[in-house]
Amino acid sequence: MVSVSSEPVMPTALKILIAGGFGVGKTTMVGSVSEVSPLETEERITTASVGVDDLAGVERKISTTVAMDFGRITISPELVLYLFGTPGQDRFWFMWDDLSTGALGAVVLADTRRLDASFASIDFFEAREIPFAVGVNCFNGRREATVEQVRQALDLDVSTPVVLCDVRDRGSSKTVLLAVLEAARAQAAARLATTGP
Repeated sequence: MVSVSSEPVMPTALKILIAGGFGVGKTTMVGSVSEVSPLETEERITTASVGVDDLAGVERKISTTVAMDFGRITISPELVLYLFGTPGQDRFWFMWDDLSTGALGAVVLADTRRLDASFASIDFFEAREIPFAVGVNCFNGRREATVEQVRQALDLDVSTPVVLCDVRDRGSSKTVLLAVLEAARAQAAARLATTGP
């Protein structure tokens, strides 16, 4: 007779950052996939941001993340992702080092109308050798560029995953997170092949 263990499976918890420029959809992405009520630190944009924050391309935005967003998604019984959304404005970037501590990987959300807003995030993760995937948020379902056009515009390595997505959709956002996990797995395998066991 085979005995079946009644021991509960303890999932591995991994930390993933959701980063990108101001107004690309980081808070929306965390909210769309989180299975718990997400922690959001959204505050209204006031006249204090005039001349400080660049609202070009997001003029109708009325609130912004001032600390971080937090959510959780269970990928499988063995794997849980803790999601940390970073603030997008330059004046809050000092928080990124603390938020990135212990991160397995990251999502860099991009808006094809403002791709230049993605460079700071890409540089940040490349400098720290944190694997990442680029999620191209197709606002209102508009796909204004192909994956290859985005890859070339952002000068991305061929191994960096680029995923067209709609961060309002849970399945679409989950696809981007799975791309981050694959990027992290590939980076770990490459390191192991170089250094050996």
